[in-house]
Amino acid sequence: MLTLKRFANPDVTRAFTNIIWLGLERLTQIGVAILISGMVARYFGPDTFGKWQYANTLLLVLSPITWVCGAEILVPTIVNRPPAQLGTVLGSAFALRFYVSAAALLLTWLAIALHVFEPLVGAMLAGLAVTMLFREPFVGVINAWLQSMTYSKPQLLTSMSTAVLKAALVYLLVRTATAPAHFGWLWALESAAIGAVLLIYYARRHGGKLGWHVERSLLKHFASAGTVFWLGLICMYLFLKLDRLMLERAISFADLGRYSAAQQLNENWIMLALMLAQTIAPAFIYRVQDAAQLRRNVWRLSALTAVLMVSGALVLDLLAGFIIRRVFGPGFEGAIEIFRWAVWLSVPAGIEAVSNLIVLKYQAKFVLLTKWLLALAVAFVVNLLAIPRLGAYGPLVGLAAGYLAAVSVNLYYIRFKLRP
Repeated sequence: MLTLKRFANPDVTRAFTNIIWLGLERLTQIGVAILISGMVARYFGPDTFGKWQYANTLLLVLSPITWVCGAEILVPTIVNRPPAQLGTVLGSAFALRFYVSAAALLLTWLAIALHVFEPLVGAMLAGLAVTMLFREPFVGVINAWLQSMTYSKPQLLTSMSTAVLKAALVYLLVRTATAPAHFGWLWALESAAIGAVLLIYYARRHGGKLGWHVERSLLKHFASAGTVFWLGLICMYLFLKLDRLMLERAISFADLGRYSAAQQLNENWIMLALMLAQTIAPAFIYRVQDAAQLRRNVWRLSALTAVLMVSGALVLDLLAGFIIRRVFGPGFEGAIEIFRWAVWLSVPAGIEAVSNLIVLKYQAKFVLLTKWLLALAVAFVVNLLAIPRLGAYGPLVGLAAGYLAAVSVNLYYIRFKLRP
C-alpha cells in the first residue's frame, strides 16, 4: 500500500516520468553522437577529423563561460518567487546570459579573424561558436522554467527530434561532398531550432507572448550569486578537455583525430555513469536526511557503480577493435589501443559522479571549486611530464590522476560532513 500511495503522489509520478524522458534523451544523444562521429570521421579522414575534434574541444572549453546564472541559482529563484514575477525572473536571466554569450561569440570570432587558430579549425569553430548564442540564453532559460515544474519533456523531445534530424542532414552533407569548414553551421542551426521551438512553446503557454522584463537588482543578483559554481564548472570542463588542448601541440592532427575518436566513444560511455548518478540522486541522496543512512547509501552506490563500470570496461576492452573499425572505419586503427586504456577511466569517473552528489546536496560550492581546481592542476602537471614520454597515452594518465584527486576531495568532504 505504501508503494501504491507513493506512486499515486503526483509529484513523485511527475519526477519519475521526467527521469524516463531524461534517460531517453541521453540515450538518443549518445546514439546520434556516435553515428555522426562515424560518418564525419570516414568522410574527413584522420587529419581533418582531428581538426574537427579540436574545434569542438575549443567550443566545449568556451561554452562554460556562458553558464553564468546556472540552473542551481535560476530554478530555486523561479520556485520561490510568485508566479506573477516569472517574466521578470526569466527576462533578467535571459538578458545576463545573452550579453555574456554575445561577448563570448564576438571574442571567439575576433580570435579566428586574428588567425589565433589553424585556418580550418577556425573556419569550423566560426559556425560551432554560434551555438553559444542560443543554448544558454534561449534553451537554458526556458529549460530552467521547465525544470522548476519537474516537466522537461518539451525540451527533451525537441532535443531528441533535432538530434535525429541533424544526423540526417550530416548524411546529406557527406553525400553532397560539402566542404568540412561548413559543417559547424549545422550545429548552429540545430541550437537555433531548439531555441525557437521552446520560445514558441513558452509563449503559447502564456497567452501568445513572452512578457519578459529586466530588473536591475535581480540582474546583479544573478551575476554574483552563482559565481563560485560557475568558476567550478569552467575548471571542470577545462580538466575534461585539457588532454586535447595539450596534445594538439605535441602530435599531428591525424594522431589527434585518432585519440579524439577513442575519447569520444569513451566519453559517451562515461556519460552513462553521470546518467546513473542523476537518476538515483533524488531517491537515495537528496531526499535522505539521516547522516548514517546517507553514508551507507554513498558507499553502496559507489561500490555498485564501480562494479558496473569495471564490467562495462571489460566488455569494451575486449570489443575495442570491432567497435572502432565499425564506427570510424579505416585510418583509425591507432585509436583501438587508446580506447582499450581509456575505457578504464570510467571507474574513477563513475565513483566521482556518485560521491559528488553529497557535494551537490549540501551546495558546497567552494568544495566544488577547490576539487576541480586541484584536478585541473594535477592533470596539467602530469600531462607535462607524461606527454613527452608516452605521447597520446600521456593524457590518459593525467585524466586518471585528476579523477583520483577529485574523488579524494569528495571522500574527505563526505567524512567531514557525515561523520558520526
